[in-house]
Amino acid sequence: MLKSLMLVLAGLALPGLASAQSLVEGEHYEVLPEPLETQVDEGQIAVTEAFWYGCPHCYNLEEPLNAWVAEQPEDVSFRRMPATMGGDWNTHAFAFYAAQQLGILDDLHDDFFHAIHEEGRSLNDADAIAAFFSDYGVSEEDAKEALGSFGVKGEVNQAHARMRQMRLMGVPALIVDGRYLVTPSSAGSLANMPQIAGALVEKVRTERDG
Repeated sequence: MLKSLMLVLAGLALPGLASAQSLVEGEHYEVLPEPLETQVDEGQIAVTEAFWYGCPHCYNLEEPLNAWVAEQPEDVSFRRMPATMGGDWNTHAFAFYAAQQLGILDDLHDDFFHAIHEEGRSLNDADAIAAFFSDYGVSEEDAKEALGSFGVKGEVNQAHARMRQMRLMGVPALIVDGRYLVTPSSAGSLANMPQIAGALVEKVRTERDG
């Protein structure tokens, strides 16, 4: 309850930033030095969240971000990208893509965050991750196979390449249309990040219509 109240109050910090016209480049968002390939269907607007399961700010962003995503129209394509900055970051990126490969990511994602930040579980090695996955209908053997699979390694490598291309130094971050970067500092708070991302989605629509 307290966390929810704090996020709501934080979201009141920028009440006027509801439209693309209100945004100022360099103040509310940044333009990436090199646009990313968005990998979405024609007419779709990509919104990507870069995150790390071990990041408390990423965990606190989940509630307002999930609420925002649920309200988006069909032309908004939202996806998550685990950040790869070495150590546990990479281990958790492998866990994310392994869960995706096994078809359990949607059920597991919020629980993985919760286990780390509310239960104090590190989930930073294959045995711990496989044991966690086993609660979602897969065997520990299958989980470990997925964690070490060529496909998952390829996904992690691609995520790392995109991180380097963005020159991203921290998380959470929201990237709109592969061009516009929103961070907690540019948004003014975690809770404002989805609001500014929404205004940037509106900006992209206006650019395309123009």
